[in-house]
Amino acid sequence: MALPLLQVNNLQVDFVTEIGTTTAVNNISLEVQRGEIVAIVGESGSGKSVTSLSILQLLPTPPARYTQGSILFAPDGQHPINLLHQTPDQLRAIRGNQIAMIFQEPMTSLNPVFTCGDQVMEAIRLHRKLSKAAGTQKTIELFGQVKLPNPAQLFHRYPHQLSGGQKQRVMIAMAMSCEPDLLICDEPTTALDVTVQKTILQLIKSLQQTAQMGVIFITHDLSVVAEVADRAVVMYKGAIVEQGRVADLFTHPQHPYTRGLLACRPVLHPKGERLPVVSDFLEGRRDSLDSILQQAGNREAMITPAITSATKTRQPLLQVEHLSVWYPSRKSFLGKPLEYTKAVNDVSFEVYKGETLGLVGESGCGKSTLGRAVLRLIEPTKGRILYDGVDLTAKKRDQLTDLRKDIQIVFQDPYSSLNPRLTVGSAIAEPLKVHKLLSGERQRKDKVIELLEKVNLKAEHFDRYPHEFSGGQRQRIVIARALALNPDFVVCDESVSALDVSVQAQVLNLLNDLKQEFGFTVIFISHDLSVVRYISDRIMVMNKGQIEEIGPAEEVYFHPQQAYTKQLIESIPKGMLG
Repeated sequence: MALPLLQVNNLQVDFVTEIGTTTAVNNISLEVQRGEIVAIVGESGSGKSVTSLSILQLLPTPPARYTQGSILFAPDGQHPINLLHQTPDQLRAIRGNQIAMIFQEPMTSLNPVFTCGDQVMEAIRLHRKLSKAAGTQKTIELFGQVKLPNPAQLFHRYPHQLSGGQKQRVMIAMAMSCEPDLLICDEPTTALDVTVQKTILQLIKSLQQTAQMGVIFITHDLSVVAEVADRAVVMYKGAIVEQGRVADLFTHPQHPYTRGLLACRPVLHPKGERLPVVSDFLEGRRDSLDSILQQAGNREAMITPAITSATKTRQPLLQVEHLSVWYPSRKSFLGKPLEYTKAVNDVSFEVYKGETLGLVGESGCGKSTLGRAVLRLIEPTKGRILYDGVDLTAKKRDQLTDLRKDIQIVFQDPYSSLNPRLTVGSAIAEPLKVHKLLSGERQRKDKVIELLEKVNLKAEHFDRYPHEFSGGQRQRIVIARALALNPDFVVCDESVSALDVSVQAQVLNLLNDLKQEFGFTVIFISHDLSVVRYISDRIMVMNKGQIEEIGPAEEVYFHPQQAYTKQLIESIPKGMLG
């Protein structure tokens, strides 16, 4: 009888530092058969990425230490080798050849100074000993297999010249180049929009079935698991709490943590209902999923009038008229623009006082450019922006300073928008100083602590630095900073896109609470239509710099009028429960 392709037995991984020992993976066991996709699911910090990096021995030792267990790899089904006991030379022969890995962020995995073709060809020639001409031909064939447009041209392009989805396909081509027996995918679709995500998931599944590979698919998105996996392993705080066939896990979850992960997805909840969080299930405040699933099953019953009482009064706080943002794409010898990329092209809409307008579309559709142009962080090419009757496009930059108190933005990546040299207390207090609000340091510190507590952080966090917080905590910090000046208008640019579903639920609940308390107006930018449907009063869909459709959130989500909107909604991984 053939052995499993991979067996992880009683594995424990510790990290030993000056301040003590942390157990990242605690006595876990799992297996992967040839031709099977096994998903490892859990929140950030659950140990799923440490598990995958342990298989390829990519953790630095020290500080990592394997204190017990074995990782048995048997590509022939008969003669297993323990990957924990291989020499560096033996591991180099296995990595990329028999076991390959697709990382979460392709831009940091691809070398910016080499062309995409050269990087894939390097992996092929290292393990297959092909000539340069044969390696080039093989790479171009792989680019075709992963559905990259114009493979021969893309061979000579650098990573920065490709979109996020195209870079991810280059990484898949590199991983598939030596026809591995086992493919490890570490969050390969987390930051991608739904249509690109669907394409990547279909591609991985197709390649897996063709080559009969074993696949480990790491994700925090249970809807994605239902789309691609045969079996799932649920990890929590370094341990496996549940594993089994995906159909069983989704219909009869046994562990409270699994039930919590399933329950907190926005797609299952009607607008305005407070999202459950994982801790509700772990601490016994909630137990059953039945009522949530029953409600989600009746889609039509969830459709409610989406225009708020504030919207009905028809008092636009923001009016955008024929706004365009064009970038020169080709210039003459003397620098005169000859062609333009029309990132935003002749867009008009209104945002009403007190409402949340969801702005959705694929990567590159112009939604972030539009959000920043509205705040004059990017200069419009033409058009008008009226905020509370004031024409922002007629103002010089130095005249906008006072208005900055009223209009704020929460960026997608909180880590890059926080100064790593400033404590979070100083970062939140900075806009108070700039606008000369409150009379002294003591008053400003009290205000910052009050804001930290409003976003469910503590006073003791005032003197800590950004790197000392999790992704969800950093997102709350930038929300607190945006609210420091008590603004009337906030743009949230992909502010929950990269968060775990449980942390995402906490942040969405927080935004709803703060919006109710402070009464601010929001443009909520996202590529996730299910999140936008949950939090928004109206949805505006963008495509190629223009508005495709705009209307009440429930109507756009459940009864889209335009083919492009229908395509976006059909691309959402619904999962077995959503």
